[in-house]
Amino acid sequence: MCLTLAETDTRQLVSWMRGHEGAISSLSIHSSGSYAISTSSDTAQLWNLDTFQRKRKLNVRQSVGIQKVFFLPHSNTILSCFSDDSIFAWESDTLFCKYQLPVPQDGPRIHYRTFAVTQDGKTLAAAGRSNLVHLWCLDSRQLLRVIHMPPEVKSVRFVDFLPDSFDGGSNQILGVLSQDGIMRFINIQSCKQIFEIGSHEDAITLAAICPKGHHIVAVMDSGALRIYDVRSLTPEISKPPQPLLKRVTKGKSSEGSGLKMKVHTGAGQRPVKTSGRRIQSKVLPSAVSTLADKENDLPNGLNKKRLQALLRAFGEYPAKYRMFIWRSLLHLPENHAAFSSLTDKGLHSAYMCLQERYPIKSHKLQRGLQRVLSALAHWAAVFGETDYLPLLAFPFVKLFENNPLTCFEVVATIIVNWCQHWFEYFPNPPLNVLSLAENVLAHHDKELLQHFVACGVTSQLYAWPLLETLFSEVLMREEWLKLFDNVFSNHPSFLLMAVVAYVTCCRAPLLLCTERKDFEYFFHHRNSLDISAMLKEAYRLMDSTPADIHPSSALSDFEPLTQGQYPIFNKYPTFIVEYQSQERERIRQQEVEYLRERQEVQELHAEAVRQQAEFEAWYKQQELLLQGEEQRRRILQEEESKLTQQRARLAAMKRELKVKELNLIDSSRRRFLKHQQDQRRIQLKRLDDEIQRKVLVCCYLPMDQLLTPPARTFVD
Repeated sequence: MCLTLAETDTRQLVSWMRGHEGAISSLSIHSSGSYAISTSSDTAQLWNLDTFQRKRKLNVRQSVGIQKVFFLPHSNTILSCFSDDSIFAWESDTLFCKYQLPVPQDGPRIHYRTFAVTQDGKTLAAAGRSNLVHLWCLDSRQLLRVIHMPPEVKSVRFVDFLPDSFDGGSNQILGVLSQDGIMRFINIQSCKQIFEIGSHEDAITLAAICPKGHHIVAVMDSGALRIYDVRSLTPEISKPPQPLLKRVTKGKSSEGSGLKMKVHTGAGQRPVKTSGRRIQSKVLPSAVSTLADKENDLPNGLNKKRLQALLRAFGEYPAKYRMFIWRSLLHLPENHAAFSSLTDKGLHSAYMCLQERYPIKSHKLQRGLQRVLSALAHWAAVFGETDYLPLLAFPFVKLFENNPLTCFEVVATIIVNWCQHWFEYFPNPPLNVLSLAENVLAHHDKELLQHFVACGVTSQLYAWPLLETLFSEVLMREEWLKLFDNVFSNHPSFLLMAVVAYVTCCRAPLLLCTERKDFEYFFHHRNSLDISAMLKEAYRLMDSTPADIHPSSALSDFEPLTQGQYPIFNKYPTFIVEYQSQERERIRQQEVEYLRERQEVQELHAEAVRQQAEFEAWYKQQELLLQGEEQRRRILQEEESKLTQQRARLAAMKRELKVKELNLIDSSRRRFLKHQQDQRRIQLKRLDDEIQRKVLVCCYLPMDQLLTPPARTFVD
């Protein structure tokens, strides 16, 4: 078996990942979009979606099958569930086993076969061949509650939490689809059944809940597909949210403990007390971190100081873990909902015809660049008017081709931190930022700066092309990645130091240039440069530049994007951007009006051409009819002439036949007359011969014989 990935817009095959021998039962995608886990009964495989290569493979004994392996939401934890009801948690990067949930020893086995996790990744619901549903607290790794379904439920086919916009991801309503085809939605705190869908006559086979929890899609046993509106099914969904509480259980959990609760269709019931243990509730404490931890401790257990030491030692991060380290260094919030709200607005009007200004061979990259630029333009109006934004964003679009969310947040983080004060002189280049780089160059290499001044070359010519493209035009891919390993690991002023370092490392060929076009060509094309020496020079400039001219004095420290919603970006002259937007909108409206009028003219012209074509076709048809009639007359005349000739020939043939017939009759008559004459002549000759014979006989016989006839005699 294999996994087949296709591009959604063009439906073209992107990758074909092989490795499974059995049928694939489930597929889980990491929240970052960089990894995926495919599960079959005998193995689970971890795939890297950036390279479409298999990263790890989980094998199990034949006696223990795999039920499901999936990522926990918004974390790097992998949860694996086996057929013996054992559940393990693994670290996705190292695949180190973090913990194992205890298998309940008391009571009958449930035989887990369906699982669901809340959006905050803290509660796991597991059910199977029983009418019991286990709720696990993944933080305390203990059994939180056992929900006892009604007696008519013999087994559970499917469970899933119903998302809510007000519960902060700790979903409180669990949907349970049982073997009778009815899906019951239960409040996991009160064990009260909120509502149900399906019936015994019209049973549900499969069900799915939309990410926002507004609709439920159900495949019925009859083959019908039904969509339910959750808010119309029950009024309790629209109630204000209750205070956030955490249920904590003390002591060992078992089926006979106070964890067991029955589902009731009426009002919320209290837990069934089977022992002296109680379920206590307390408010979740807020986590407090120190300033030093905030600066050095990164998400996913990384430490910035250690990463910087690793970078100083090797010059770059391992290619295998580079994207993971970048996401940690930049503190990407992964605001899926906020990014979706930006992309749902569609393509921005400023980037509708992006392919005309920046043609790209790959249609997928073209659409990805349009999507990211449109999201940036919807985020802040200035990005719809920034001409160099496609040059700045394109290397990251190409790097994060399969993950537009990460690409958008990386570009947005760069704009907020490494592009500080870039838009204060918009639409002109940031002269204030370029002057910072020029001051550093004047301090460390006066000769080169004087050469630039003598040739009439300003910082807009030697520094701005490097900044607006983020070195993507002058560096190879590996060199560019190595540079941004160091850029993301240091203060935002390091990027300006890298610009000065690039210029000083190339001072020898630059001192030989005297023409402006030579400088323009140099800073827009790749040159022979040792990237390690350039980075070493950049660090030297960072350490040796005086504080009064150091760019760090004018640039703020790194500030990550905010969680949930992206920050407001208004560090630009709004009146200019608004004027440009209005002008662009006016031009666009004029263009639309012009296109509409041109369309009308084209339609009128097309109508005139159509009518002219119809007239010409009619005249041509009339001419063809006349020509056809003349041709038919000519044919009739020819046929009549042929018929007359045939009649003349027929009359001549008749005359010839008549003459031949008369000749034949005359010939026959003559032959008959000749025959008659011949017959008469023959008869006469025969008579003459007879007479002659008789005369001869009479001459030789006696007289008595002549007179007496001979007597007849008879002989015995």
